[in-house]
Amino acid sequence: MVSHDIPIGATQVSLAALNERSREIFRQIVESYLATGEPVGSRNLSRILTMPLSPASVRNVMSDLEQLGLIWAPHTSAGRLPTELGLRFFVDALMQVGDLNEGDRRSIEAQIAGARSGQSVESVLTEASQMLSGLTRSAGIVLTAKNNVRLKHIEFVRLEPERALAVLVAEDGQVENRVLNVPIGLPASALVEAANFLNARIRGKTLGELRTDLEKAVEDGRAELDQLTQKVIAAGLASWSGGDSDDRKLIVRGHAHLLEDLKAVEDLERVRMLFDALEAQQAVIDILGRAERADGVRIFIGSENKLFSLSGSSTIIAPYQDGTGRIVGVIGVIGPTRLNYARVIPMVDYTAKLVGRLLAT
Repeated sequence: MVSHDIPIGATQVSLAALNERSREIFRQIVESYLATGEPVGSRNLSRILTMPLSPASVRNVMSDLEQLGLIWAPHTSAGRLPTELGLRFFVDALMQVGDLNEGDRRSIEAQIAGARSGQSVESVLTEASQMLSGLTRSAGIVLTAKNNVRLKHIEFVRLEPERALAVLVAEDGQVENRVLNVPIGLPASALVEAANFLNARIRGKTLGELRTDLEKAVEDGRAELDQLTQKVIAAGLASWSGGDSDDRKLIVRGHAHLLEDLKAVEDLERVRMLFDALEAQQAVIDILGRAERADGVRIFIGSENKLFSLSGSSTIIAPYQDGTGRIVGVIGVIGPTRLNYARVIPMVDYTAKLVGRLLAT
């Protein structure tokens, strides 16, 4: 299922406004652009159209399409390219999104299944991002929540009088070290007691779930801990389960694909701005996080995504779920506006569903 950021009506152009001839010419302009990135002229269009039309007739139709805001001319005597509005109209109203071909399906299944064997969830997501990048010749992206992993064990190690290291071991084998502040004069026994208390309750829970359970236990007076030990647990859970701004993780693979097929200096500048945007990870995380509230694939074309508007990029993303059916992240690609939407959309959709099934096992 494709969830559109901008509904068809927002393009201010209805399919009924175009007759069969206009639709066919517009479709050929868009498909030529998606294939080559180059403008196409009336003479070439008249040769490839299935209906017999002279270059002059084609030019008349192109003029109408330009007035509707669907195409534009980069130079006075050049051919035409689709506008962002035209691309959105094409994706919403004319493009047919089919199923994955068998080759792409097998490739996705083999690479992700291979990554799952004995590896952590993050390794699977990284491999999925790399795989999408390779298949689409774009940058693969994954947004995941750090606190979604299910925990197995925890240990505390004193580093300094006011700092301790928490070693968290997840059920899938991930190990993460986090530093937290502890009260001055905290005895070593308080760290041991805190670890024992957490380990008795931690198995199979996410940090968010554990935090909720422990807060309730403390409120109900069921946590028989001294005040210092409670402070260790409270400080740790606050920083681990959403108190910090880095509770979301962005994985990007395949930057080099964005440098392929550059045709002009402005293309290089466009990609440079996209790289700058990707470096501003928190902004990317905020944008991608919006897709977690969507049902199915979400598509941003050019300036529809304010973060990437200057770089003229398109983003195709889909949410993925964990074993409980809860949406826990987003996966997809970022590339030029001339992405092969009809192929990439089902690819992203299938990958998100496959990752969800793997996380459920």
